[in-house]
Amino acid sequence: MTLETFDPRSSAHIDAATRIWNAACGADLAFGERFMRYNTDPGYWNGQGRHQAGRLAMIDGQPAGFVLASVMKAPYANAPYSGHIDALAVAPPYQRRGIGRALVAWAETWLRGQGCAGVTVGASARTFVPGPPLELGSAAFFERLGYSRNGICCDMARDLAGYQTPPTALKASGVTVRPAQPEDKAALLGFLKREFPGGWYWECVQLLEAGSRISDYVILLSERGVDAALLVTFEDSYRPMDRFYPHRLPRPWGQLGSVGVSADRRGSGYGAALMDGALRYLQARGVRGCVIDWLVLVDFYGKFGFEVFRQYEMAGKELQRGIE
Repeated sequence: MTLETFDPRSSAHIDAATRIWNAACGADLAFGERFMRYNTDPGYWNGQGRHQAGRLAMIDGQPAGFVLASVMKAPYANAPYSGHIDALAVAPPYQRRGIGRALVAWAETWLRGQGCAGVTVGASARTFVPGPPLELGSAAFFERLGYSRNGICCDMARDLAGYQTPPTALKASGVTVRPAQPEDKAALLGFLKREFPGGWYWECVQLLEAGSRISDYVILLSERGVDAALLVTFEDSYRPMDRFYPHRLPRPWGQLGSVGVSADRRGSGYGAALMDGALRYLQARGVRGCVIDWLVLVDFYGKFGFEVFRQYEMAGKELQRGIE
């Protein structure tokens, strides 16, 4: 076996990694090449403070597995940094030969060289999964390599056909919920920078710079301006819908992101009002199967008819010297 540098500009490498993932993970967790290109886009990962690298495992000239690892540094995070194993897959004919273990070892070495004090499986800036999918049973593999299991997170889903506003969404008054427009850009970014200066703010900056529709953000306006926002995804959005693995749901598909509300307005019903407005926006655009991804607290979303759709087992490991 040899480890070949993964080149995101190579169509052959993109195709190989996509085929390996789909074969290893099955149809329910499959994605297309557009998603693989998005998640490994060198235009994104070569930006200041954003780094990703990977390897293809080759056996007799054939790609047998791959790993991708990444780290976000300043201005997105402060040292010591935490790294991520973004994606790891070995094609079924080559499993149980030590390939996965070798790929993880390479990723840990690379992350340590980037100054990372720890590593998380999944949950990276351009996420493949928030953790090992429970249905694959792969958390046990990482546990054998010294990773701790750190709880369960989930995706929730529902069919939006027949969706009606629940009473819980009627508490807030004097607010307007609507898709953002170009003239809202400064207010939206100002809200995110003030309330969520980490991942959500930088994600919005990068998406808008890349040409994403600002109307994929749904905003809540109070008397003082933007006081809540969330990001939605349609099948024609800049962010590929594949990431949310909606294959068991009726089409058209859509995704609704986590609700972000100003700290001093939480408990005022703003989150429920924003959630309802976003769901009615998706519904008006014809969305049926709707996913809300990467959740820990499910009760809030359950009030809108969402049920647990998929579960992930979060896992991580320290990488300080001497801890292996």
